[in-house]
Amino acid sequence: MESTSGIRPLFRFRLFVAGQEPNSLKAISVLTRLLNKDPLKDCCEFQIVDVLQDYQAAIDHRIVAIPSLVIESPPPPRVIVGSLAEEDKLLAALGLAGKGDER
Repeated sequence: MESTSGIRPLFRFRLFVAGQEPNSLKAISVLTRLLNKDPLKDCCEFQIVDVLQDYQAAIDHRIVAIPSLVIESPPPPRVIVGSLAEEDKLLAALGLAGKGDER
């Protein structure tokens, strides 16, 4: 995905998890795998926030369910709740082609 200036947009994510809870581990695994593949490879920043260690961050970001992925950039900010198991839906939410597409 490129902007009209030819520069790839920077994606910024913040994933809120709860320790070693199974859905949190699944979300970490899915997000890590996606961020290491094109078109997201080398154009992303992400932070994992464990609400068991930093509950204030969850309060500050108004997180009410775990796991939650906050897509901070590009705008508009969005939140995806769940284990991120449906990768095609996640890619669609990012405005990127699903698996098998060559956009």
